[in-house]
Amino acid sequence: MYENITLIGGRGHPALAKEIADYLGVPLATVELTDFPDGEISVRIEQNIRGCDVFLLQPSGPPVNDNLMELLVLIDACRRASAARITAVIPYFGYARQDRKDAGRVPITSKLVANLLCTAGADRILTVDLHAAQIQGFFDIPVDHLFAAPILDEYFKSLNLDPENMVIVSPDEGSIKRSLQHQENLGGELAIVDKRRSSATETMQANLIGGPLEGKVALIFDDMISTAGSICGAVEVAVEHGASDVYVSATHAVLCGPAEARLSEASISELVVTNSLPLDKIQSLPNMRIVSIAPMLGEAIRRIHRNESISHLFD
Repeated sequence: MYENITLIGGRGHPALAKEIADYLGVPLATVELTDFPDGEISVRIEQNIRGCDVFLLQPSGPPVNDNLMELLVLIDACRRASAARITAVIPYFGYARQDRKDAGRVPITSKLVANLLCTAGADRILTVDLHAAQIQGFFDIPVDHLFAAPILDEYFKSLNLDPENMVIVSPDEGSIKRSLQHQENLGGELAIVDKRRSSATETMQANLIGGPLEGKVALIFDDMISTAGSICGAVEVAVEHGASDVYVSATHAVLCGPAEARLSEASISELVVTNSLPLDKIQSLPNMRIVSIAPMLGEAIRRIHRNESISHLFD
């Protein structure tokens, strides 16, 4: 069915790599991944990949530096093993929030990461819901940027929520475009939380623009949940304005620091996320629902391998 295709999964998310391999009906390549006593990463690909179309499956989520370095070493190993093409499949792209100079004497780390991936030998990048779409321009190689919105919207459609009693809430001004896309698919009204940042790690939610929310179901969408400060602040605003139920959805559940505690205490009916990052260690969120992006990534890999269009995956 496939000619000269090789799937390699790193240690960043073996469950997702296995699910993608099962979707394609292609076994994962055998790779020895270990650490030297001093912490250095050791890689050995245990099968011939000369002339193969290689797809490396590795999100660069926590621990970000370990997973990113492992991906770079895997790319170098594949290049030196004479792979015909190397596509880095990065469901979650770490360092994406450092995409511009917003103060003096700071780096643009997402550009640095793009340079590292290209220098290591990647020929193509496949990723999902970049924090900033312009990061695609940091690469001098093709980038296929997929969106999880259709998958998340299908889940909410299965709940049979009444569009007449629903409000799509943007957690901040930067998420308005994303919220409008969800509104187009799901219906309902639109409201925007006027978010004010007090520091690099803390935000304060102020006013609600639009609505009204009184007695209605609020759906809050974001690209990622990190410490959950912003999203829980938006939930609090929705509840204060009379929302009867609040659903929260995000593509990337980073969930670091106080995130679990904050989400557990927030008035959230359901938290809907994808499996772009491993979530097996999350224990305290019984209201979390996980939808899989493996079929979408598997289909994109199939089409890239066959040099077919992947545009329909954006719909």
